[in-house]
Amino acid sequence: MNLKKSLNTLLAAVLGTGLVISGVAHAQKYPDKPITLVVPFAAGGPTDTIARLIAVPMGKSLGQTVVIENVAGAGGTIASAKVAKSKPDGYTIYIHHMGMATAQALYDKLPYDPMKDFEYIGQVADVPMVLLGRKNLPPNNFKELEAYIKTNKDKVTMANAGPGAVSQLCGLIFQSRLGVRVTTVPYKGTGPALIDLLGGQVDILCDQTTQTIQYIKENRVKVYGVTTPKRLSSLPNVPTLDEQGMKGFDVKVWHGVYAPLGTPKPVLDKINIALKKALADPDIKTRLDTSNIDIVPVAKQNGPALQVHLDAEINRWGPIIRKANIPD
Repeated sequence: MNLKKSLNTLLAAVLGTGLVISGVAHAQKYPDKPITLVVPFAAGGPTDTIARLIAVPMGKSLGQTVVIENVAGAGGTIASAKVAKSKPDGYTIYIHHMGMATAQALYDKLPYDPMKDFEYIGQVADVPMVLLGRKNLPPNNFKELEAYIKTNKDKVTMANAGPGAVSQLCGLIFQSRLGVRVTTVPYKGTGPALIDLLGGQVDILCDQTTQTIQYIKENRVKVYGVTTPKRLSSLPNVPTLDEQGMKGFDVKVWHGVYAPLGTPKPVLDKINIALKKALADPDIKTRLDTSNIDIVPVAKQNGPALQVHLDAEINRWGPIIRKANIPD
């Protein structure tokens, strides 16, 4: 028995060594072809914007093109399931926002487990949100908006990026705090939702600053409040929802980069180095700052930090979602 146990231990050690050598060998030649960065929403949305900003410098660092693939639908669950089932070779990576943490509470069954089916590369950025209205919506401030919605709740329409998206979560929490429900209009991403808001097809939208700052400054939409506890330096005259009566209202969107479970650690390390270099690029920082996007500290730009953060966010948002009766 002891001899058999010793042989099994030796075999396991040999096989383990083989796996390590194989992983190192793969990492040494990685990457030798373009890398796909999957985005779970339509082109033009906030997550897509961040992905396209970091893709170019990451590609330069890795010596290969990083190609964006938009896989929209179901608030990111379609893309998440696709990535989870992809070959774990480093040629498919994934950027997702806080929807990675809210999906378990929003859906009864998921075709993947956010804590078990991915490798974690690092956090990227935090993005505030703003509550917007179409240009010709009658209310001119938040108090007027509250009264307008309560009087016209059967007529008011609120756009979102689809089931499970942060815009839906923000919108439903907003409605829950008002004590009313309006007609929600789901899209495959906030890009097309914002287009319809600009065109006057929908009334209100909770969206990230990534793609809304320019329209606010151009006076093409009405802005009723910021979803974070502090005012934004880029919109100093716009009050927060918290200071306008919705105490404790705090919704900001964080983003992380992932890979399929089983991707070799040496490959993950290379991708992580490329991510950190991209986030340290002065031009990228300036462009993100312009949209009021906060790059996370370097200490959070790694896999273990992302894993800890995701676990904490799952525990944070689960009770909030259930209390707000999300989904309907």
